[in-house]
Amino acid sequence: MIIDSHCHAWSYWPYQPPVPDAEHRGRAEQLIHEMNHNDVERALVVCAQIDHNPENNSYVADACRQFPDRLFQVVDVDSLWSETYHTPGAADRLSALADRWPIVGFTHYLKFEDDGSWLTSYEGSAFFNVAAERGLLASLSCHPHQQPAIRKVAQRFPDLPILLHHLGHPKVADQHSIHEILSSADVPNIYAKVSGFYYSTAGPRWDFPFRDVQPFVRAIYESFGAQRMCWGSDYPVVRRAMTYRQSIECLRSYCDFISPADMELIFGRTLARLLPLGGVHG
Repeated sequence: MIIDSHCHAWSYWPYQPPVPDAEHRGRAEQLIHEMNHNDVERALVVCAQIDHNPENNSYVADACRQFPDRLFQVVDVDSLWSETYHTPGAADRLSALADRWPIVGFTHYLKFEDDGSWLTSYEGSAFFNVAAERGLLASLSCHPHQQPAIRKVAQRFPDLPILLHHLGHPKVADQHSIHEILSSADVPNIYAKVSGFYYSTAGPRWDFPFRDVQPFVRAIYESFGAQRMCWGSDYPVVRRAMTYRQSIECLRSYCDFISPADMELIFGRTLARLLPLGGVHG
C-alpha cells in the first residue's frame, strides 16, 4: 500500500519557464495516470492557489469528486500568496471551507521572513483550534527557524497532526538547519514528509538520488521514527527534477538504512492511521 502525502493538481501550469502543455501538465488526470503506473493507491492533494490558479481549491474539490477513492483534499488557507495572509478571520475562513467540502486537512505556506509568531497569536491559535476540533490534518510549508513556534502549536493542540513539507526544508549548504527540525521530534504530533529532496540538496536539482540529502533523512528517521514519517512525490512539481517513479526510489532504493517494515509505515501505513481514507487501515 502506497499513499502519496504530498502532491498537487492544477488546471493550468503555474511555473516558469512556460511549457507547451500548460493546460494539461498539472491536471488531476495526469496525477492519476502516474499513480496507476507506480502502484500508488491514494493521494493527498495539497492545494496551492498560485499563479493562474486562484480557484485551485475548487478545482481540486472537483477532482476529488471525480476520483473519490483515490484523491483527498488538503485545502489552501491563507498561504503566503493570498491577500488574506495572516489577516483577521482565518479561523472563520477555514471553517467555511471545511463546511463547503469534505476536506481531510488544510495547508498553509509561511513566508520565509516570518518568525512564526502569528502561529501562536490569538488569531493563529483560533485557526488551529478549528482544525483540531474538526479532526483535520495541518500540512505546513515552513522553514527551520519557524520550528519553535510550530512546536508551541503542537503542544497546545496535541491531537492535531502537523506535517512538515519536504523534510522541514533543511539545507545541505547550512548543516545547522536540520537541528531545529530534529528538536521537533520531541513533540509527538509533529510529522515529517519525506519529499522534495531537491529543495535541500547543495547540488543541481536533477542530481538523482540526491545522496547529500540522505544524511538528513537518516537523522529524521532516527529522531522521529517511521511512525511519524510519510512519503510524498511533490507531483507534478517533481517533474522539474525527476520522474514520479524516481521520487519513490529516492527513498525505497537508496535509503537502505530504513528497514522493510518501516518502509511500509513511511509509504502509507503512518498516513493511513492518521486519516480516514476511504476504508484504508494501518
